[in-house]
Amino acid sequence: MTQALLALADGRVFRGEPCGATGEAPGEVVFNTAMTGYQEIMTDPSYRGQLVCMTYPLIGNYGINPEDMESSRPWLSGFIVKEACPYPSSWRGRTSLDAYMKEHGIVGIQGIDTRALTRHLRDQGAQAGIISSVEGDAARLVERVRAVPSLVGRDLVREVTAEAAYGWAEGTWDLRRGYTEPAAARFRVVAFDAGIKRNILRRLASLGCALQVLPAGTPAEAILEMKPHGIFLSNGPGDPEPVEYLIRTVRALAGRVPIFGICLGHQILGLALGGTTYKLKFGHHGANHPVKNLLTGGVEITSQNHGFAVDPGSLERFGVEPTHVSLNDGTCEGMRHRELPVFSVQYHPEASPGPHDADYLFQAFIALMEGEKGG
Repeated sequence: MTQALLALADGRVFRGEPCGATGEAPGEVVFNTAMTGYQEIMTDPSYRGQLVCMTYPLIGNYGINPEDMESSRPWLSGFIVKEACPYPSSWRGRTSLDAYMKEHGIVGIQGIDTRALTRHLRDQGAQAGIISSVEGDAARLVERVRAVPSLVGRDLVREVTAEAAYGWAEGTWDLRRGYTEPAAARFRVVAFDAGIKRNILRRLASLGCALQVLPAGTPAEAILEMKPHGIFLSNGPGDPEPVEYLIRTVRALAGRVPIFGICLGHQILGLALGGTTYKLKFGHHGANHPVKNLLTGGVEITSQNHGFAVDPGSLERFGVEPTHVSLNDGTCEGMRHRELPVFSVQYHPEASPGPHDADYLFQAFIALMEGEKGG
């Protein structure tokens, strides 16, 4: 049987079997603790430049279907699983995981000890790696891994953002009817696409937002000419600091239009307001992360996918206060300005996959726009 290798920058090598396309895939190796939602994970542009290890042992059980795509194609660099299910069983499934990966040229590896890999990344931190089903020399592969560029300092948003503006008119999913019609439009909302997920757009549309999705490089002047009631800053991949063009734009818009940011959008907002960000040791990737709401004292189980975080201490003198905090490691999971109509969270309230404990944040954005519109 053909062998596949996963080599890490620190010299650790895992041997397994090929999964998906034949070839090699370099990237930053991270682990995701979600039990389901592998299709949404694969098509989330936030995973650009990463090799994703799923901690749940059997992946692909329910196949792949067209409805659960979070974008037009998979964006991760490679996929690592304990076992890729060869015979999926679901009335919604249209193809297998392996066939889908082959179709889109995604290189994967299966049959390795994913628990050992996860513990290694937890202890040593996320790091560069290469999956290969064509190179059998482990030592040579390790040497090549050390030339894989870090995510720090790289602008990956330019690789995933939309090439041109587009509208969105699809509501949330209903089991009997599929995706529904959006609610009657009450608010003009501009969404910056830094790697936006479709379910975010569906959730906003279902609440009466007429959405115009714009490339991340759209200047502030063009936004203001559209006279939006609100601005949404999307999720996206990698390090926020190199995305200087979007940071400048958000800085120019803050205080003039209500702003809501998620994930990378949260980090972009933090930088625009004067704060700093830093890289986490192994990031937050999963659908079961507990977060404390500092405003209510309640705890929310959240879906997360980020390798960088905002330093809340760097924002104190700029009138920004934390609103949510991770109960796992104490990192900032949400913030708001004390005077300006802007707020953000580090996690994904739309889930997809994951829990919907934080869905109220979309309503909070609506309320913020209503207040500014009424004023």
